[in-house]
Amino acid sequence: MAGLVVGAIGVVFGDIGTSPLYALQEAFAPHFGLTPDHDTVLGMLSLIFWALMLVVTLKYVTIITRADNEGEGGIMALMALAQRTLPKGGRSVYIVGILGIFGASMFFGDSVITPAMSVLSAVEGLRVAAPRLDHFIVPITVVILLVLFLSQRYGTEKVGKVFGPITALWFLSLAGLGLYNLLHAPEVLKAFNPWWAMHFFLTHGWHSVLILGAVVLAVTGGEALYADMGHFGAKPIRYGWYGLVLPSLMLNYLGQGANLLQNPTDVRSPFYEAVPEALLIPMIVLATAATVIASQAVITGAFSVARAAMQLGYVPRMQVRHTSTQAIGQIYVPFVNWMLMLLVLAVVLTFRSSSALAAAYGISVSVTMLIDTLLLAIVARALWPKARLWVLPLCVVFFVIDLGFVVANGAKFFQGAWFPLLLGLVVFTILRTWRRGRELLHEEVRKEGIQLDTFLPGLMLAPPVRVPGTAVFLTADKGVVPHALLHNLKHNKVLHEQNVLLTVETLNVPYAPKDKRMKVESIGGRDFHRVVIRYGFMETPDVPLALMRSCDQCELTFNPMDTTYFASRETIVAGRHRGMPVWRDKLFAVMHRNAAPATGFFRIPGNRLVELGAQVEI
Repeated sequence: MAGLVVGAIGVVFGDIGTSPLYALQEAFAPHFGLTPDHDTVLGMLSLIFWALMLVVTLKYVTIITRADNEGEGGIMALMALAQRTLPKGGRSVYIVGILGIFGASMFFGDSVITPAMSVLSAVEGLRVAAPRLDHFIVPITVVILLVLFLSQRYGTEKVGKVFGPITALWFLSLAGLGLYNLLHAPEVLKAFNPWWAMHFFLTHGWHSVLILGAVVLAVTGGEALYADMGHFGAKPIRYGWYGLVLPSLMLNYLGQGANLLQNPTDVRSPFYEAVPEALLIPMIVLATAATVIASQAVITGAFSVARAAMQLGYVPRMQVRHTSTQAIGQIYVPFVNWMLMLLVLAVVLTFRSSSALAAAYGISVSVTMLIDTLLLAIVARALWPKARLWVLPLCVVFFVIDLGFVVANGAKFFQGAWFPLLLGLVVFTILRTWRRGRELLHEEVRKEGIQLDTFLPGLMLAPPVRVPGTAVFLTADKGVVPHALLHNLKHNKVLHEQNVLLTVETLNVPYAPKDKRMKVESIGGRDFHRVVIRYGFMETPDVPLALMRSCDQCELTFNPMDTTYFASRETIVAGRHRGMPVWRDKLFAVMHRNAAPATGFFRIPGNRLVELGAQVEI
């Protein structure tokens, strides 16, 4: 357990752990017009404290981690869990799916902004230590981010072992610096009283709600905490949060506030100005390492969300590499990694400072948190009959807070918030286009297909030449003759001794139960069998292995060297006045053409696979 806690500290809490670098700095940015006087400082500290307690501690760490989908977290897992509680085929399932997909899309936007924001804010400490090095900040940031993304292929486990001790040292340093400054102005402890937060709103008028756009920066990482739950489990995350992370964060915020009360001119960089001069350079180095780790939290979260989306049918097949022999949840998705890298570098080179990025940072996080609250309410209402009496009223409180964050960040639309919103909408369009395109493709294939129950009897009346071995035909529709089988009969004019019609299904659970893993039934004597293999959305299908294991359940026999796999590879043609606009048809065609082949995704040996093409208009 101790090792998991250290690993969780290294990966899961990296994002929220770097918030002290920029949260108070943004709160006192010139565009908010706040002055660091006694009441304002206490008000800001109180807002940050209660945001951490309500949003992160109560909502995410205490409640939402219990809404796990058989151990897995993240918005896709929560969406699947919520959909399981609703009537199948209903409109509510569709709406929940839209919410989940949009939340996942915004999470990808967060995964782009977080590494850029975090690393830039750390390296900018050079402005305090050595102002002459200001023009080196962006190049140094680019190099650090390149190293981070290039190291992802080594896996979360290895990265976590390296990062864990560094992050633990970071949090201890945050606590130590906070205590050092707190002793000079202990009156900041009054900020624990929520009256100071209320006093802030009362004295600054209705527009003070906009300050929530800075407060949300203190809780960024809560959503990544939940997304990374499958990597380490809920208990290590809770132990790490209560035992080290939360106390360290609050001590540091209080220390920064204490320093501002004594030195109001330090608002330019409240974090670094509170560091003793002798420790400034070591803290810049440590902060840079910590921000790299912060980036790791959202990157691993993005991998988990991408795999879940892939298995649930929202994105094309992509290569997924398992990086640990012990933890099944630890994966690496190369395509997602390289796309994130290109986008993050583009953001750094475009915005060039953390203050410019601050406006863009909060919107994607706040939208994701709002959707998490809505999905949590659905899950609590259906699955927690006892706890819902107090969870549902709390969801109302969370909703009001999250909505305040969304409004405050939305007001910064033209200052940079447009970027993650645009990125989120692009990702959302891609996800919905792939899902809808697959539905239309399935409809067209089924429309033009031949029913299996009428085809087989006719085929066996005048069977073609039989050849030894087993033929496995991959099909998405269990009631229709696979195109690959028809093409094989048409062009090769042969039929194998043993024929298997294979369908792979994805369940709305992370891991398929053993009793539901496989179903085998005879549909044409000993010559034809229908096999259905089911996987959870957090699993990577391995078809040959599953078929080998089926030998223990039925009369089927599989010799890997005597088995040939047949798959249809459709060529998509965009048609007018069909299910989607032409531009979405073309987008789907491009994604379909570039999807990972079945060889890799289903782990089918390339030398045993035959792909037969077919042209389909959608």
